[in-house]
Amino acid sequence: MSQLNSEQARAVKTIDRPLLVLAGAGSGKTRVITEKIAHLVKQGLPARHIAALTFTNKAAREMKARVGKLLDDKQLRGLRVSTFHSLGLDILRKEHQTLQYKSGISLFDEQDKITLLKNLITHGSAHYDIDEVDNYSRKIGQWKNAFITPEQALSHASEEEHIAAQIYTDYIRSLKAYNAVDFDDLILLPVLLFQKHSEVLEKWQNKIRYLLVDEYQDTNITQYQLVKLLVGRLGKFTVVGDDDQSIYAWRGAQPENLAQLQQDYDRLTVIKLEQNYRSYGRILKVANQLIANNPHAFEKKLWSDMGYGEPLRVLTHKNDATEAKQIVSEIVHHKFKTGADFGDYAILYRGNHQSRLFEHSLREHDVPYFINGSTSFFSYAEIKDILSYLKLFVNPDDDAAFLRIVNTPRREIGPTTLEKLGAYANERQISLFSACSQMGVREKLPQAALARLQKFCEWTGRTASAMQSGDTFAEMHAFIEQINYHQWLQENSNTQQAAERKIKNVSELLEWLERLAKSEDNREAEKTLDEIVSKIQLIDIMDRNQEDQADNQVSLMTLHAAKGLEFPHVFLIGIEENILPHKNSIDTDNIEEERRLAYVGITRAQQTCTFSYCTHRKRYGDITESSPSRFLAELPEEDLEWPSKNPVDEAEQKVRGKANLAHLKSMLS
Repeated sequence: MSQLNSEQARAVKTIDRPLLVLAGAGSGKTRVITEKIAHLVKQGLPARHIAALTFTNKAAREMKARVGKLLDDKQLRGLRVSTFHSLGLDILRKEHQTLQYKSGISLFDEQDKITLLKNLITHGSAHYDIDEVDNYSRKIGQWKNAFITPEQALSHASEEEHIAAQIYTDYIRSLKAYNAVDFDDLILLPVLLFQKHSEVLEKWQNKIRYLLVDEYQDTNITQYQLVKLLVGRLGKFTVVGDDDQSIYAWRGAQPENLAQLQQDYDRLTVIKLEQNYRSYGRILKVANQLIANNPHAFEKKLWSDMGYGEPLRVLTHKNDATEAKQIVSEIVHHKFKTGADFGDYAILYRGNHQSRLFEHSLREHDVPYFINGSTSFFSYAEIKDILSYLKLFVNPDDDAAFLRIVNTPRREIGPTTLEKLGAYANERQISLFSACSQMGVREKLPQAALARLQKFCEWTGRTASAMQSGDTFAEMHAFIEQINYHQWLQENSNTQQAAERKIKNVSELLEWLERLAKSEDNREAEKTLDEIVSKIQLIDIMDRNQEDQADNQVSLMTLHAAKGLEFPHVFLIGIEENILPHKNSIDTDNIEEERRLAYVGITRAQQTCTFSYCTHRKRYGDITESSPSRFLAELPEEDLEWPSKNPVDEAEQKVRGKANLAHLKSMLS
C-alpha cells in the first residue's frame, strides 16, 4: 500500500460506497484491483465472498497471480478471479435445473453456431437465405448483447430484420433442445434467470458480497445488467475503466455504461488515475491532444514524471512496399544504434491484411518476428475433431458435435442420410442422436444407412460410459485407436510432414487435457469429463492463442490486439484516411472510436512512437492515391518530427549504412 500514489491508495481504501475508478493508460489499474482485493480480505471479508471479473483468461490469471503475492493460501481460499463468461457458465451449471436444462450443458462456439444456423436454414422457412448466414449470426449476437430476447426481436424488428428475428427464435429453440448455449448466452441467461427467480439472485448476492470489474468500458448492455443485479441496491462494487480506450463498439461495448453508473447509484464516488507509469511526457502530451477532440463525460489528462522524451516521428513513403522496407530498415538501424532487443519493437496496424508486406521485408532482412492473433491451436481441424468426440460423449444431444464427427473418419454416412435425419429430428424437435433410435426414423431412411447410424450411436454410448466410469484418459487414447484416427490423418494430409504435425497436435491435446483434469488446487477432486469439456470450450473461445509470447522478436499486431500491452518502441503504420480512420467509420460519420483506437496505439509506446503513411497504396491490384489521416493534423506540431522535411545528412547516412552492414554480417554468421 505504501507504494501506491495518493489516488490509487484512495481507490483501494474506498469500500463503503459504489466506486468508479477512471484509470488512464498505464496508470496502474491492475495494481489497484489486486491491492483492493488484499485490503478487503485484511478488513475481514473472506475471499470466498469476493469476485473480480475481467474480459480474458490471460488477464484473470495475471490478476490472480498478483493477488497471490499479497495474500497467503489460506487467505486466498475461495477467491473468484475470472472472466464474465466463466462466471456465467458457473451460474448456468449450478442453476441448470431452474433453467430447465440437463446437466452437462454444451457450449457452442461461432463455428457450431454457423453449422446450426445453416441446418435451420436448409430445413426451415423458404424465406431464409443460406448466403445470409453470417449476417443472421451477427444480428443474433447483437440482439443478445443488447439484452433483446427473440420475442422482443420479433415484435420490434424492422422489415429487413424480420427474417433474422424469425431464425433467432428457431435458433434459441434448437439450442434448448440440444441442451446447449452459445457464448452470448453465458451472460444473457444468468440475467434472465436472476430477473425471474429472486431466490436464486439472493443466493448469488450472498456468495458475491463485493464485486470488482476490470475494463468496465468494454461491458455491453447485458453485462451491465448482470453487474447491476449481482451488486443489488447496496452497490458494493469497484469498477475500473477508461472511456478513452473503448474500442469494441462492434462487439456491443457501451462506454456509456461508465456515465450510467452516476444515474443508477447516487452515492457513487469517482476517482481518476491520471499519473502514467509507462510513457515519456511528450508521448502523453500528443495522446492527450488527440483524444481531447472527442466529447467526454469525464475529463482527465495523463501525465508522467519520467521525462519529456524525443519528438514523435512522421514518415512519408511513396507506396506500401517502400513503407515496409523503410520501417524494417528503421528498426535495424535503431537497434544497432541503441543496443535494444528486437522484442522492444512493435508494428501496429488497423487491419490484418497490412502485415503481409512487413512479413516479407522482415524475412528478407532475417529479422525475427511474431504475429499476435495467429492461428489458434483450437482452430485446427484435428483438434476440433477430437474435442467434438468428447463433447458428444458428454452430451449426446450436441448436434454440432454429432454433425462434425459422425462421418469423420468415414463411416459411409452421406449428406443425403444426414439431411433426412435432420429433417426428422427438426420435425420431432429432438437431437440427431436421439432421432437415430426412434421408430419413426425407419420410414425416412434406407435400412443400410440407418444401421450405420445406429452402429455409430451404440459405439458412442459404450465409449462414453467407459470414459465416465473407468480410466478417462486410457479410454481417450483407446477410442482414437479404435477409429483409426491417425491413419485418417495420414490419408487426408497433403504431405507426410503435415500428417506428422497433426498427429503431434492430437498428442499435445491429450497431454494438456490430462493436466487440465488435475485441479489448480490439489485439495479438490480431479475434474470430471464434462467439467474438462466445458473448461476447454471456454479457453478455446476466449484465448485464441493468447498463450504465445513474442520473446525476442518484433511484434506485429492490430491496434485492437495491442490494447493492454506496452513496448519501448512503437510504429503505427498506414495512418491514412480510409485506413485510420477506417472508411466505414468515415461513411457512417463515426470517427470517435477510430480516434480512441489511434489513442490506444500511441499510449502503447514507452520511449519512442513513429507514425507512417503512404502517398499511394495498392488496393485490389490497383494503385490509388492516399491522404494522410486527419488525426495527424490534430497532433501538436511542435512535438512532431517530419524527416521528409529535413533530409538525413551525410553523417547519419553513414551510420545507417554501418547498421545495415553489421546486420548483414550477423545474418551471414
